[in-house]
Amino acid sequence: MKRETVTSAKRRPTNVTLSIDLVAEARALNVNVSKACQVGLVAAVKDEADRRWKQDNAAWIEAHRRWVENNELPLERYRLF
Repeated sequence: MKRETVTSAKRRPTNVTLSIDLVAEARALNVNVSKACQVGLVAAVKDEADRRWKQDNAAWIEAHRRWVENNELPLERYRLF
């Protein structure tokens, strides 16, 4: 799934519920609340997608780790470090 950047995506008005104090402080500091919410949501979506990928692929990851542990990396002998 391709993730669009914050500035390039088409935008849609959405209602969110935020702390009154937080919104007041953001406005006082000239923080763009919509952009800040979107940046935070992009990070939350990425984190959740990563977590699910790791969960969905946990068996393969563990099998690969065990294989490397038993057989070394395929090109180990060519490493210079």
